[in-house]
Formats: sequence, structure tokens, C-alpha cells
Amino acid sequence: MRLCLVEDSATVGLEPLTLTRPVYDLQLGCSTLGAKIARAFGVGPGPRMRGALIRNHLLEVQRRREPHVVFNDPDWLARGAVLVVRGRWVPPSGFEPPDEVGGWVGLCDGRPACAWVGPEDAVSLELGGVDDWFEKMAARHRNEELGGQWIRRPWDLIELNAEHIERDFQDTWRGSVSNRQLATLALIGPSNRLQLHETARIDPYTVFDVTNGPIVVGPGVWVQSFTRVEGPCYIGANTQLFRANIRGSVSIGPMCRIGGEVEASIVHGFSNKYHEGFLGHAYIGEWVNLGAITSNSDLRNDYGEVMVPLQGDPIPTGKAKVGCFVGDHTRTGMGSMLNTGTSIGVMCNVLPAGPLAPKHIPSFTAVMHGKVAPGFPLEAMFETARIVMARRGRVFDDIEERLYRGLYEQTRLERERAFQRSREPRRDSWPIARANPS
Repeated sequence: MRLCLVEDSATVGLEPLTLTRPVYDLQLGCSTLGAKIARAFGVGPGPRMRGALIRNHLLEVQRRREPHVVFNDPDWLARGAVLVVRGRWVPPSGFEPPDEVGGWVGLCDGRPACAWVGPEDAVSLELGGVDDWFEKMAARHRNEELGGQWIRRPWDLIELNAEHIERDFQDTWRGSVSNRQLATLALIGPSNRLQLHETARIDPYTVFDVTNGPIVVGPGVWVQSFTRVEGPCYIGANTQLFRANIRGSVSIGPMCRIGGEVEASIVHGFSNKYHEGFLGHAYIGEWVNLGAITSNSDLRNDYGEVMVPLQGDPIPTGKAKVGCFVGDHTRTGMGSMLNTGTSIGVMCNVLPAGPLAPKHIPSFTAVMHGKVAPGFPLEAMFETARIVMARRGRVFDDIEERLYRGLYEQTRLERERAFQRSREPRRDSWPIARANPS
């Protein structure tokens, strides 16, 4: 079976996280959305088996990230039958694909999520027309409700993360911890709920609590003394935990450095929260550095519904607990305080000023004296990115630079709107939940 992952029009609703990656590269549980889809349908790697239809500005960088995937190629689609899947759909637990006889469309909550079609249908699939294509396929072929889950907004990933750590653990691991490792740690709960890679370094006086869910610790991880990790939790390869308090429903890594308190959050690879401070109900992109004592609120003090300003417009979440969402290559200064439901774009500099930072910080801007302001020159930001990535053995090269130059133009209007608002007297412009009169 050949698999083509596609981005639909709803991908924009997952910014700033999808500014720098296809929607199927978002993390959920112990793997990406794309990895879950491929595993559910039993599709292996390689250009003969894997294709994708993604936004044009990501093509160059994604070809390097996934050299064995064919991107935006109608000739590849025309070579035979193919399974086309929306990259923001998550198959259900225990999923069994329909048979490959004839064309069919799989539904989730009554909406097309995937389609098994022949080359005559596949060749009409075009970027920007994914939604219409699925509707045409649903009218032409038999429909079958498959279930599963839609990822519509960034906070959906946080809401579902604990469930998917549990599911991924059941699908991939059965628990494994050596006697050598058990000798140095305190384990609360059964050992078959703890998966420690044999190369992980676990210092004495560390606690792993699997009472509420499993814990997976990947290769090369270093857990320093006086760290406590509660499940469900996934710690990716070569991540370091420094006297951290990991309170469950957390996915981290690979190659992150984490200290302080973290709860119900996803931290993509190569990001740092080395020092004390609280991170809760948050999604942090790659190459992010949260300065010492940086903390975010994930609960309003009136316990009302949290609004998140995606692209500057307040979006109701329907939830009381929502933290922050931070794009790639963003940095916060020491002591930065992030409000409940804060959205920060890519390559931002957030400097503390006493009060809470603005809730909406567009890409390539800075927070100065509590207000959104123009960021550093692009060349200065790129030089910082080169230094940061070089410290992890990676290169910020011309391909990365072209991606961010394109994003700078793409997000220009959002910045201009934010600058206009920053010149107005600061006020609470976010809707406030009010109790119903008795």
C-alpha cells in the first residue's frame, strides 16, 4: 500500500506550530501524527511507498528532513493505487484498515479523513484543493466510518497527549528496566510500566512514578539526581533532565535540556528549559530557549474559559486549562512571565518587563517594556540560529534561511496589526467569562 499524507485548509488553524513543519510532523504521545498514520496502515518507509502534498514554502527544507519521501509529485500519484490521508487525522486505537478492493473513503465524525483510490482519481489531487478533492471522492466511492480523532487546534494535542503516550506504549513496548538501573532509582508502581533504554543514564535519588501511566525513556537520556518523573511520560533520545519535576502527560525531545516543573506539555527536539520555572499545558517548538525562571500560566484566576490569539484573533478553547504555544527559534529572557493562552510565533525575543507578556506575539518580533515591537534584523536572528544549532552539531544553512525569509514575508500583515495594537493604551481585550446570575 502506498501512502500520501496531505495538508488541508485547516492546517492554518494549528499555527504557529505548523509555520515550520507539515501538519503530520506535529508530536503527539511518543511519535508524530504521520508516524501514527503509517503504523496504523502498515506502510513502510521509502519513496516507492511514501509521498506527501505539503505547502510550497516547506518543500525545500522538508525534502532534506525526509529524503525518502516524494513531495508534490503528480507523476508519483499516477503510478498506481494510493491511500491519501489528511495529516491531522489520528486513527483510532486497535485500527484495522478496510480491504483494498475497490475505492473507498474513510470518515471520522462524518468527514472524509482518508481515501483509497486508483491513479485516475489520484492525479486530480492538487495542493489547495484537498478539501474539494475529498468531497468528490466521497460522492464517487463507498464511505465507511473509521472513527479516530481530528487535530484542529494546538490545544487538542495537549488534551490528547496522555492518552497517546499510553497507546504508543501498548503498541510498541512492554516495559523493560535492568537490575542495574533499578539499583539507582526509586520506582513507584509496577516495573512493566517503565521502559528505560539500556543506554540511558539514571543517577541515584531519582523517582519514576508509573501509578497514573507508563514512562518511556529513550537512548542516551541523562536523568540527574533529585529528578521526579510521573507517567504518562515520554523522554526522547539524548534529552537531559536536570533536577526536574515532570508531572505527567509530558512528551520531550529528542535532545532537549529540561529543568524545573513541567506538566501536560509537549516540547519538540533541541529546545531548552534548563532552569527553574513552570511550563504547563504548553506546546514548544524546536530550537526554543526558555530563560531562567520563565513561567507560564495555564489557568485563569477566575477559572473561566481560556481564549488563545491565533494570528491575533482570540479563539475560544472551551477549556479552563490552556498554557502557551511557542514557535521555533524563539527565546525568552530571564524571568519572563507568559499569560494564560499565549501564542508566540517563530524567531521571537521575549524580554521580561515586570508585567505579563502580551498574549499575542507574532513571528520575528520582540517584546520590549511589555509591548510587541519590531524584532532584531533578520541577519542577526540568523546568526544566532547558526550559533545555537552549531552547539548541537546542526547547521543553519541557506535552505533554512530561505524558509525563514519566506515566513517573514508571509507573517508581515500579522506583525503590522500587532504593532498597531501595541500603540494603543494597554487594556484587557480578551473576553472574560462571567458567572451566570443565580
